[in-house]
Amino acid sequence: MRVQVSFDTNEIPIAYNMLVVSLIKEALKRSDSNYYKKLFNYKGKKNKKSKNYCFSLDLKNYEIVNHNFMIKGGVIVNFSSPDNEFTFNLCNGLKEINNFKYRVYSLLRKAIVEIKEKKIEDRKVMFETLSPIYIKNKEGIHLSPESESFERELNYISNIILNNYRNYGLREPLYFKSINMKKRVVKEYVRDFKKITGRKYMYINAYGGRFLLEGDKDDLNDLYKLGISFRRNQGFGMLEVIS
Repeated sequence: MRVQVSFDTNEIPIAYNMLVVSLIKEALKRSDSNYYKKLFNYKGKKNKKSKNYCFSLDLKNYEIVNHNFMIKGGVIVNFSSPDNEFTFNLCNGLKEINNFKYRVYSLLRKAIVEIKEKKIEDRKVMFETLSPIYIKNKEGIHLSPESESFERELNYISNIILNNYRNYGLREPLYFKSINMKKRVVKEYVRDFKKITGRKYMYINAYGGRFLLEGDKDDLNDLYKLGISFRRNQGFGMLEVIS
């Protein structure tokens, strides 16, 4: 299921990913606190297991001032998940949030609209990123689509994503071909990163654009709904079907 939520606001931070994460958490708490705890906590600690959703953010008209987007045309947040329990609780909670506050920022919630998903019928599909894809190797090095190991690591994280959702991974390997993927440096505020490094922002080399992906149809359909990327739950890897 795909959900599109529109907001009115004058500004949001350039490192907006954690704002959306906080919005998700607040919505789930309001809808069902037990479900929220099940999703984000495990034996009294933070649950680091990846969740079955991804999101993207669309700004209509803005300019950058210091570390903020100054917005004139509103904000749209897109959510995607094959997990009906998640989307049910997300939508119910969002309906209870009229004015969401995050640090010094305030967002007035407007419409919540369900978007029809597309069905992938072939073994090969062209995707376009709605939020950029971030792929890294086991040493933590950010990889570009031109890297020899990009496809291998994309298969690695896709296998984990699918296994977390349906208890089994890829049916077949994925074959990736860039069409016009371009580098996007994403600035992200991570509290633990600041404590360790002393730097306020972490910079992530991600890639957005169009690409071809070939594999099993069921795998492709589930990955379309779940997203493909490291850090999906922090605003990476949401996809749209082009053809």
